[in-house]
Amino acid sequence: MLSPSQRSHRARLAAFAQKAKHPADELTSNARRAFFARFEREVDPEGKLPEAERLRRAEYARRAYFARLSWRAVKARAARKAAALSGVAS
Repeated sequence: MLSPSQRSHRARLAAFAQKAKHPADELTSNARRAFFARFEREVDPEGKLPEAERLRRAEYARRAYFARLSWRAVKARAARKAAALSGVAS
């Protein structure tokens, strides 16, 4: 039985071998397509909007999603920094 470290190392080797044989966009195209389709469903769940409007709204929904992720990362970094500083001051 492999240790968690050994399993991780073996998986990393397999991923490198796979990426050496196939273009990255080929390996992730289905996942990317599904991820971006999520935003189209979010803005037009019933499929009633014209395609151009649905795509425009989906683009802004995608931008909002990534802006929220960025904002959360900023807050998390600030919280970690504050925690580290308060630990030093104690």
